[in-house]
This record gives sequence, C-alpha cells and structure tokens, in this order.
Amino acid sequence: MQIRPILSTLRHHKLTALMLTLQVAFTCAIVCNVVFMVAQRVQRISVPTGIAEDEVSAIHSTGIEKGENAQARQTADLAALRAVPGVRFAAAVSYSLPLDRSESSSGICPSKQALDRAMQLNTIEGSGCMEPAGYDGTPGLLATLGLHLVAGRDFLPDDYVDKGKPAVAIVTRALAQKMYPGQPALGQSMYDGDHFIRIVGIVDTLLRPAPRKPGLDGDSIIWPQRPEGPGVLYVLRSAPRDRQRVLGAAEAALLKANPDRIINPGQMQTYTEIRRAYFQRDTTMIGLLVASALGLLFVTALGIAGLANFWVQQRRRSIGIRRAIGATRSDILRYFQAENFLIVSAGVLLGTLLAVALNLLLMSHYELPRLPLWYLPVGALALWVLGQLSVLAPALRAAAVPPVVATRSV
Repeated sequence: MQIRPILSTLRHHKLTALMLTLQVAFTCAIVCNVVFMVAQRVQRISVPTGIAEDEVSAIHSTGIEKGENAQARQTADLAALRAVPGVRFAAAVSYSLPLDRSESSSGICPSKQALDRAMQLNTIEGSGCMEPAGYDGTPGLLATLGLHLVAGRDFLPDDYVDKGKPAVAIVTRALAQKMYPGQPALGQSMYDGDHFIRIVGIVDTLLRPAPRKPGLDGDSIIWPQRPEGPGVLYVLRSAPRDRQRVLGAAEAALLKANPDRIINPGQMQTYTEIRRAYFQRDTTMIGLLVASALGLLFVTALGIAGLANFWVQQRRRSIGIRRAIGATRSDILRYFQAENFLIVSAGVLLGTLLAVALNLLLMSHYELPRLPLWYLPVGALALWVLGQLSVLAPALRAAAVPPVVATRSV
C-alpha cells in the first residue's frame, strides 16, 4: 500500500481531515490526563489504614449525668460490650480512628538537640522533628483495631494514665524510620519539649485520621492514655458478618448499663461505612471522570466511523475502478485502514504535546503531580486501536461493493 495516493486524496479533503485530526488530538490530551487523575484517585481511596477494616465497628456515647466518674463508666461500659455475643475485642478511644477526620497532632523530636534546631529554624522542616497524629485508648486497643506489632511490646497496665503525659508510646514504622534513620527506634526516647517518651513498640501501619500527603500519612503515634470527659468512642471487633447485629446489641447494652447517655445513630457505623463516607467525593469524582472519558472516546469513534462512511459513499466510483483494474477486497480494506491510521497518528502526535501542556496547566492550579510519560504511548495505542475498530465496518462495506455496481453508480 503506497502512502502517496492516500496523502493525495487527503489533500482534497483538507478541512475534514483537519477536523478529525484535531478531534483525535483533543481526545488524546484529555483522556491521558483523565486516566491519570482517575489512577491518582484510585490510589488515594485504596490507601491501607493498618487496621482490620472489615471487622471493626464503632459507636459513640456521650454521658449526660452530672458528676459522673468517666473512668468507672468506661470500665462498666467495656465490660457490657465485651459480653455482647460476637464481640471479640472492645476498647474506648477519645475520638480518633483512621479516616474519621478528627485528628489531634503535636510535635515530637528524636532528641532535645533536634528540638533546639527546630526552634532556631522556626520550623520542623529539616530539623528531624515530626508532627504525627496521636491516638489514645484503653487497654486492648491494638488487638481491637487489629494492628500488627512488628517490634517491641504492647502497653502494660502500669503504662496507662488518666491525665498528663504518658512515659511511653508506640509508633508506626514510617514514623520510626523518619525520626531515627539507619538506627533502631525501639527503646529510643523522644522529646516533646517537656518530657522524654520512650518507644516501647512499633506497629506496621496506622493511617492518620485526616491524611495530608503520601509522605506524611503514615506518621502516627499511640499513647497509653484513657479517654477523658463524657464523650467516648467505643470500638468493637467482631466477625465481618456480625458487625451490624453487634452494633444494635451494643447500643442496647450501653443503654441498659446506663440510660443517662446520648447515642447518636449517625455515629453507629461499621468501619467500612466510615471509609466509604470519607472517600465519597473521590468515588463520585472517579465516576464522573470515567464517564466523561468514555463519552469522549465514544464521540471520537462516531466521528471516525461517520467520516469513513461519508468517504465510502463519495468514493464509490473510484473504488469500483480500483476493483475493476485488479484491486482485491483486502487492498480496499487496507487502504481505508491506512488512511485512518495516518489521520489518527497526526492527531496522536499533536495530542501528546497537548496532554503534556494540559498536565502542566493542571499542576499549576491543582495539587496534581507530573503526568508519567508512559501514559502517552498507552493513550496513543488506545486511540490507534479505537480508530481501526471504528473504521473497520465502513471499510468492509467498501470492500464488499462489486466492481460493476460501483462503476454503474456514477
């Protein structure tokens, strides 16, 4: 198949070919960036929390009895909750779970010298100090959440405090590696500006309640500190199929133990529901982006197929002549496929440049990273395949026209 006759034909249809080329170019640019944004969103909503998500549920209780002993109430509530059939573990936390947005964070340094550097720099950046998210809770919190302890130990009963700063803490692996790079963090003493806190355990992963960015999302610290005040979040661990039943039974058990409390139905959730609610906007955005990309590809495919059909009708005489002088059906088919390939290739070439330009524009206005270059050849391949599939039916129709009928249709 010679390219020159195809180019000669296209020169007689400059405007039509140009419009299709531009359509392919804009489709390539937009779809490459849309697919990249979808991948970013999917990566975001797939971030691991480190807890046993399919086994955890939570119920929030607020006591309304004046002068109530909060610690005694928590002890009685936890005993009632652990007696609920199906509950394997139960613990009380102040308010925080991964992805519940209620984050409490404070600065912590690997040494007093690091704190002095941070004060001199007037920032923790470059000082070695970190600002991890803090979690606290009653004994059994690690087992309730299903956290994986990779080094050290869980808290001992004597480690827990009701008020003040605990003397020990458990940190995530990510936080330990950042604070003590190249050396073991277990047994090290962190400094918060007033106290030294010894690291007695390291868990694999524990996501922040309000993730910031990938480099900081795993910086978490667990304190052996019982919740204070009338409001407390009870965390339950049970078999995945039992969670809804356990929540209902837990509400009844808490009200039976002490009816002078408020239990908000909106804060009785399985962790699956907590995670789904946090990423609701991302999930909706993924659906909109995927729908827009598929719609754009569909319109482009219609444009390619429509133009090919139009050209088949216009070229019936030339097709008949080519068939009469010896061109086979395969020759006609390959002609239209090659013509489409040239138009799509021109569009793809322009589209890759537009894709990079669009990505730079998005980077300057939104927190979007640079588009990986491998997206461009993948997008080009997808449009080439789309073009060949779209032109296949019109090309087969052209190849099926008998020479005599094509010649007499003038």
